[in-house]
Amino acid sequence: MTALAGQPVTLDRLQPGVRLRVVQMADAEELAALYGANREYLRPWEPERDDSYFTVEGQLDNLHDLVGAYATEEMWPGVILVDGEIAGRITLNNVLRGPLQSCFVGYWVARAHAGRGVATEALRQALDVAFSALRLHRVEAFTRVDNISSQRVLERNGFTAVGTARRHIHLDGRWHDERLFERLAPWDDGIALTPPA
Repeated sequence: MTALAGQPVTLDRLQPGVRLRVVQMADAEELAALYGANREYLRPWEPERDDSYFTVEGQLDNLHDLVGAYATEEMWPGVILVDGEIAGRITLNNVLRGPLQSCFVGYWVARAHAGRGVATEALRQALDVAFSALRLHRVEAFTRVDNISSQRVLERNGFTAVGTARRHIHLDGRWHDERLFERLAPWDDGIALTPPA
């Protein structure tokens, strides 16, 4: 994974100007400002955060952890760029190798970019990273059952709903049910562990 550090992933786009790249320590100030501006908007969907998380120092700590996990190939932590500015985050989490070859995806887009196809395009590009660069076989995602917008983003990218996990995540002060979605690699033939050479 580390060979991809800092390289943008750009494909023919549904939403012009959207691209992804791996997070960098230099993103701390921009991410702190973006998280701060979107704190209330993200509250229903994000884990509870201490006030320090929304500071530059808090983001430096967070980025340090993300860069470390990227270096050990546990995740692919990305930022979503719109016309070169950070507009959100997308992460391929819990990368599992061996017989699973899978990960979970999580993402968010700032309120100013919501409803414009940015998340849909960012996820499309992240799937290219997962299935091509990382050679994974499956990407999974959970969304709160009431997060219809996120479910539409997943469905537009070929994800299939698998089922519902009861009281799966504690967000915004209580436990919530979540729907599990999955997407198999386009090269899946039911036999091969990794894509053909």
